[in-house]
Amino acid sequence: MPYTSWRGVVGLIKPTFRPGSLEEFIRLTPEGLGVIPLFLDIQRGTIDEFRQAIDAYEEKVAKLAELEVDLIHPEGGPPFMLQGYEGERAITSAWEEKYGRPVVTSAQAQVEAMQAMGIKRAVGATYTASDTNVALSAYFGEAGIEMLAFEGMTVPFDRVGQISHLDVYAHTKRVFLDNPGADGILLFGSGWRSLDAIELLEQDLGVPVVHAVTARVWAIERRLHIREPVEGYGRLLEEMP
Repeated sequence: MPYTSWRGVVGLIKPTFRPGSLEEFIRLTPEGLGVIPLFLDIQRGTIDEFRQAIDAYEEKVAKLAELEVDLIHPEGGPPFMLQGYEGERAITSAWEEKYGRPVVTSAQAQVEAMQAMGIKRAVGATYTASDTNVALSAYFGEAGIEMLAFEGMTVPFDRVGQISHLDVYAHTKRVFLDNPGADGILLFGSGWRSLDAIELLEQDLGVPVVHAVTARVWAIERRLHIREPVEGYGRLLEEMP
């Protein structure tokens, strides 16, 4: 059974049941954009768990295609990024052909957002483990963006949502200052509540900041031919390039 909304409907595939990022996304999207979320149950945030998740994602892609959403957005970067940049593209292209719906992942949205903001040499701040971060850096390198550093905060995966945006700011600022020559910052992962750090970082460090949630909003609106700027969460949503 198809569901419609006057500005389009996006189907989200959330990797965990963790609250926060879905609410943030809906708050930043314009009136008239419908949202249908489905959920996986990733719990540990380990490489082996990420690698095993692709089949579960496809089941949700198939369900959203059955509902005839206008766009399918699988969230959770690592399960796809561990396939490599071209490997991820092959997966999403195959799904588009099989299910007849456009698909864009979190990682693809972030790459596009960084390119739109002119970022070529970035630092990444995240909460994922160091072994995962090595693979994530390689992914962005394949996409043409040099990651000078990709550093995670030490926190259990199930407590990520408790990190203060002030702690995110301090961690990210240190990573940036330790790596001269960076022309942008990536706040990777939507599990932490870090939206309020974006504007502070851009103001103090003078470079654009791409965040998982803001990149998601921007990329989805662009594909659905919507352009509704939002102030207070960084240049990407204010300028809507």
